[in-house]
Amino acid sequence: MIQIINLTKHYGKLAALDKLNLEVAPGEIFGFLGPNGAGKTTTIRCMMGILKPTAGQVLLDGHDIVGDAQNAKAISGFIPDRPFIYEKLSGREFLHFVGKLHRLDAARLSARMTELLECLEMTPWQDELVESYSHGMKQRLVVCGALMHQPKILVVDEPMVGMDPKGARTLKDLFRALAKGGTTVFLSTHSIAVAEEICHRIGIIRTGRLIACGSMSDIHAQTDDINGNLESAFLELTREQDLAVPAAQAAL
Repeated sequence: MIQIINLTKHYGKLAALDKLNLEVAPGEIFGFLGPNGAGKTTTIRCMMGILKPTAGQVLLDGHDIVGDAQNAKAISGFIPDRPFIYEKLSGREFLHFVGKLHRLDAARLSARMTELLECLEMTPWQDELVESYSHGMKQRLVVCGALMHQPKILVVDEPMVGMDPKGARTLKDLFRALAKGGTTVFLSTHSIAVAEEICHRIGIIRTGRLIACGSMSDIHAQTDDINGNLESAFLELTREQDLAVPAAQAAL
């Protein structure tokens, strides 16, 4: 469902991504981990067509994000870590706008709005202006927007930031339900606990290269860790990463 083939991205002389190769299957929740400056954000921006790669290819359900961007984006949804919503709209108005962008007919648009607002427990605030929402409520509204067109692929960057425990649990349950229904979920996160709890497989990136990938047992097999948890394995695999990440690389 997701194929990343020799993906390379240079910023001047800095190689943010260096021939990254990765595949994610339909119905899989894939966790993407890495220290600051490892290349997680650059990978996602290339996947979503926000950045043009220096070399390599991203295929979303067979559609090249550069050469066939319209079809690639039509079957994918994106939840950024810092979403922007025009705050003078109500929650329903925002979702209506998103639905129209995806050319949903009136009946389907209305049904999806009702379904998603209820699922994310936003119905009581659907007619309130977004400017009155907390950060967690805005994040849940963005999730609703990303799912309006029922994408085959959902790419998520730090979804739990600013979420209270109940909201975080709702999102984790939603990702599991989506995967069970066949949606591919690509989850970039700093939360090792979240990745360990809900992901089928994990990929660990460091300095633009994938250094480990597989199930939890696969990850542990690549380390000398005796504690048997993902945090210890992650720290061992990334311990060579320089703690003083250059400022230019920190946002990659």
